[in-house]
Amino acid sequence: MAQPPMNAYQHLERRFARIAAIGDALGILGWDQQTMMPDGAADGRGEQTATLSVLAHEMLTAPEVGDWLAEAEREGGLDPVQAANLREMARDHRHATAVPSDLVEAVTKATTRCEMVWRTARADSDFAALLPSLAEVLRLTRETAAAKAAAFGLTPYDALLDQYDPGARGERIDTVFDALAADLPDLIRRVIDRQAADPAPVAPSGPFPVDRQKALGETLMRQAGFDFARGRLDVSLHPFCGGATGDVRITTRYDEADFTSSLMGVLHETGQFVACSGFCIRNAKQQ
Repeated sequence: MAQPPMNAYQHLERRFARIAAIGDALGILGWDQQTMMPDGAADGRGEQTATLSVLAHEMLTAPEVGDWLAEAEREGGLDPVQAANLREMARDHRHATAVPSDLVEAVTKATTRCEMVWRTARADSDFAALLPSLAEVLRLTRETAAAKAAAFGLTPYDALLDQYDPGARGERIDTVFDALAADLPDLIRRVIDRQAADPAPVAPSGPFPVDRQKALGETLMRQAGFDFARGRLDVSLHPFCGGATGDVRITTRYDEADFTSSLMGVLHETGQFVACSGFCIRNAKQQ
């Protein structure tokens, strides 16, 4: 029996599912780059991630996607979750169509190169070595911001901000920081006075073996609700949470003289993941 033809929203669901699968592949490649990949593979990894990024960009900006978005909006009849999906699809499409594919490719390659240079520069405390690569990333980011600003009729900063916090503008950020600037000095002074009045804490003495630190971190991750059947804990130069859908990769770094460094990294990244997951699940149930 022949299947009925898909409507515009169903076409969008299938297209965005494929784009999301490419994003998941990029997430695992990014995790590997920061945890396992040998330095000599950086150029190849840059080509791989750039190719996938451009492929996803071209799938998102293809002419039919704009047609499907307009048609789905006209057809209506969507439930609240689908309506939210359509709104986010349209926002992703709007941001993608503002930036040409060659700029997407250049940004991806530049950030990969900068990441690899940063590894050596960090170990050597040599910012000058990092500066040229970082300057190139900044130049391309400004170029991206200018392209989006022209497309959206916004300032470059607001155009970039909109991608991560839809509808947010610099004026609101300024208000937040103005409040912090007014409140923090007094708070910091009171904290310092309180610490000075209390007995000095007794710092635990090491060394603290890495395997014990990892076991402690994993125990606390489980207590926080992290599912190790769908995620793992590894080591990187800087802690992060990444990976793919249903395959969460959290990292930390260990110092046998100070266990708090790894512990805070684990708790910070796990807390972000669990809080975000819970927020998404609650919102989905409320729709």
